[in-house]
Amino acid sequence: MIDVPEGFRRMPRWWSDGSAWLDGLAQAVDQQTERWGLEVDGDVAYGSNALVVPVTRGGEEFVLRMNPPGPEVEEQTRALRWWDGRGMVMLYDADLEAGAMLLERLSTPLTTRPVAEAVAVLGRLMRRLAVPAPDDAPSTAEIVARRASQLEPEWDRLGRPFDVSILRQALDVAPKLAETTSELAVNGDLHSDQVLAGRREPWLTVDPVLLRGDIEYDLARVLWTRLDEMADIVPHFDTAVGEAGLERDRARDWVVFRAVDYWLWGLSVGLTEDPVRCARLVAAF
Repeated sequence: MIDVPEGFRRMPRWWSDGSAWLDGLAQAVDQQTERWGLEVDGDVAYGSNALVVPVTRGGEEFVLRMNPPGPEVEEQTRALRWWDGRGMVMLYDADLEAGAMLLERLSTPLTTRPVAEAVAVLGRLMRRLAVPAPDDAPSTAEIVARRASQLEPEWDRLGRPFDVSILRQALDVAPKLAETTSELAVNGDLHSDQVLAGRREPWLTVDPVLLRGDIEYDLARVLWTRLDEMADIVPHFDTAVGEAGLERDRARDWVVFRAVDYWLWGLSVGLTEDPVRCARLVAAF
């Protein structure tokens, strides 16, 4: 059996739930490899929510990803099948009851590349993933409309942590973002940590969240996750806008709204670094 890394066991995801799943994870991996005829082929890796095991079958290389079973696995499986390898890691098999996915093996993460290169790659991937979305995918317009009604009460509850003018910037652009004619697929969790080098395509996305609407939706995350490496934010924004073929003003509005949104959410859960990044991001626009 594999050894479950202690670092994975210490992830915040398991502080309040999931210890029983962790205790049975090594055996679950053993059972899944036997069920799918796989052989473990190296050291396991992990993120915040999943264990990834390199495996082979018939001389082909894959990875076995193990998550706690539940809606998140079902949604991700659906997203992977929808994109079907277009700018996205290929899904070869899934066992929803076991929380298992058999995926294409990728290599170097985009976090290893300079920030200017990474932002350009992410911009191209935003456009690459923009295929027609399923009608029942969550709408970016509905998400922003719902969240906009929560911002001011949350800002008040948190002790008004920043100037009201910043809050007003987000609320002023929200009505425009709450309307869209776009029916394109959007990856709602796009950033350098979620992109790895592939063989079929130079860079492929993992762990998608399938949404429908404005592909500008996650541009703020593209920026804030590498913000500490940016001396000047706007040129990187312009790179992403150009590579993705976005409307600049609408892209700017999405960055402001999502940065304020995440700023407040981060404060509400006790984050310390990301709210500072969001403050800097808003100030740039």
